[in-house]
Amino acid sequence: MLKIEFPQNERNYSPGETIGVDAHWAFDEPVDRVELRLVWNTVGKGDRDLSVVSTWSYDATSMNGHQLEEVTLPEAPYSFSGKLLSLVWAFELIALPSGESTREEFFIAPNAGELTLHKSEIV
Repeated sequence: MLKIEFPQNERNYSPGETIGVDAHWAFDEPVDRVELRLVWNTVGKGDRDLSVVSTWSYDATSMNGHQLEEVTLPEAPYSFSGKLLSLVWAFELIALPSGESTREEFFIAPNAGELTLHKSEIV
């Protein structure tokens, strides 16, 4: 079992904000290590872009554990949703070498919310 928790289960953050991200794991069999990754990716038409912004690695000396990370979020790029393309931020928690993983998405943008980029219709 892998689980990522945000403070007060919040999902909307401002650029540069510092948050606590709590990574939990519980395994039936030993793993070498667990990695928490801060990533962004694009979703939609065309090629998918993916960037790993930061990685925290933990030796899994115990099959059960958790680690709280104080993370200062990047200033950019902003989360956005458009008709053809969206940019999504997430934390991923991955057990190695098995590859078992979980992902929790969130938004980084001014005023702590996703930007919506849709062409407005003029009436």
